[in-house]
Amino acid sequence: GGTSNTRLLGFYAFWLLSNPQTVALVQGLVKDGAVGELRRCFGSRMEFGTAGLRAAMGPGISCMNDLTIIQTTQGFCKYLEHCFGEGLKERGVVVGFDARAHPPSGGSSKRFASLAAAVFIGRGVPVHLFCDITPTPFVPFTVSHLGLCAGVMVTASHNPKQDNGYKVYWENGAQIVPPHDKGISVAIEANLEPWPESWDITCLSHKYYRTIQQHCHHRDINKSSEVKIVHTSVHGVGHAFVQSAFKAFDLRPPYAVEEQKDPDPEFPTVKYPNPEEGEGVLTLSFALAEREGATVVLANDPDADRLAVAEKQEGGQWRVFSGNELGALLGWWVYKCWKQTNPDQSTVKSVYMLSSTVSSKILRAIALKEGFHFEETLTGFKWMGNRARELLDQNKIVLFAFEEAIGYMCGSAVLDKDGVSAAAIAGEMTSYLAAKNTTLSQQLTAIYEEYGYHITKNSYFICHDQEVIRAMFDRLRHYGNQEDVSYPRQCGGVAITAVRDLTTGYDSNQADNKAVLPSSPSSQMITFSFSNGGVATMRTSGTEPKIKYYTELCAAPGNRYKHTKYYAELCAAPGNR
Repeated sequence: GGTSNTRLLGFYAFWLLSNPQTVALVQGLVKDGAVGELRRCFGSRMEFGTAGLRAAMGPGISCMNDLTIIQTTQGFCKYLEHCFGEGLKERGVVVGFDARAHPPSGGSSKRFASLAAAVFIGRGVPVHLFCDITPTPFVPFTVSHLGLCAGVMVTASHNPKQDNGYKVYWENGAQIVPPHDKGISVAIEANLEPWPESWDITCLSHKYYRTIQQHCHHRDINKSSEVKIVHTSVHGVGHAFVQSAFKAFDLRPPYAVEEQKDPDPEFPTVKYPNPEEGEGVLTLSFALAEREGATVVLANDPDADRLAVAEKQEGGQWRVFSGNELGALLGWWVYKCWKQTNPDQSTVKSVYMLSSTVSSKILRAIALKEGFHFEETLTGFKWMGNRARELLDQNKIVLFAFEEAIGYMCGSAVLDKDGVSAAAIAGEMTSYLAAKNTTLSQQLTAIYEEYGYHITKNSYFICHDQEVIRAMFDRLRHYGNQEDVSYPRQCGGVAITAVRDLTTGYDSNQADNKAVLPSSPSSQMITFSFSNGGVATMRTSGTEPKIKYYTELCAAPGNRYKHTKYYAELCAAPGNR
């Protein structure tokens, strides 16, 4: 009783369209009387947002399966028709997919991508469907390169193996931002009945490699370099593509971690296929590096849009660079290469670099000294990608963008994080530094000595209870007064000088107390600035049950020891967890 017509339609259409494995799962639940599980699967539809969809593969309208992929694509297609009219049939879309699969339900990224392509084809929309697994960055690259209306990437990135996702890109080559998410969501609900199906296949990989070659500036050094590098794709799609990118740069091919080289949706050698987790994911990479005498390890996440880097130190231990540290290295390198090829420094005022608001401000320090522009955006590459497109449309040069979660956009061919091109660029940077008898760690120190030390500490807590999360953030907003907004005035004995709350839109640094960056009441995010130059941000994750925190202390050149000592004492003090 009380079941809506929409849910009934979804239920019956699901039976008509789904593959035998998914039907068998539902039949088994019905036979076992698993009312709770059936309610979880069919009780409420997945919500489409700026990140698209991400959920477990399985039966029902709350999971990723044949029907929900078809319904989502139908809504997206109708929304594109509304926005572009006949232009959609002239320009078309691109669809890519990773290697994820869920044998119990018969779902897979490849199958979902084919179904999505079929929906567009059925409406007369040209579709460029990649012929095989591909890194996520290839989709926004194709949107921009061919001038398409939109792109779809079927991937759950570094989520657990049972998950899958549906990531959407707009005509500007960046992920969608409001109000497109709401418009698509409404269109999905209005177009739940299935349409005809078919598909088309086209591949643009070779054009991608030709385009990223513009970032290869030291081909002679690359050809002669004896640096040994290990690469792991962590059972994802990256292996063949990174090998091809290294070849495009004339770099020595990286050693591949054999156990993790080929796509495997079971991710058998790692608990979480996320190189951001650090050493645990890189154990096999370190072992291979020791056997081959390699000094640097590169790692992509399963859809190859992120990059982690580790380097062997003099004492034999391995240093895994944080996302902020690698952002400093790549930002310095990209600007150095641009500067060498643009001796006329009058154009530097047209150069921009971007980072998310929770990332290190090292790019700001470099920009202040070198004379180019730095901007920060909200967390997520959808914001940096869209801002980059706006700048490019104004004839500006966007050299680099990054987020602390090991995401890097080198150049503007792909308006999203791209672990494939970043891997090749990191390989060339490593070879260049080795030719100068310098390591990545030494170069990072040199960057800090020149532009100021930036010390960061980021981590997270797992919390599945939304009420606990809400209560915690509400307490911060009413710290001294339960009736009125009253944020904390100090922490660890250090005065808080400014507060920015992007949940409520409050910013004490602004004359009208209104935040400049967009705010969203559906997500929690508060930033505290301290009298000693420190900054701390707490926010909730949009895709995982995490409360994340980000802290940074910045120092002028020469103040390294003062700030590192203070930071260590602050972190170790009782009650400062």
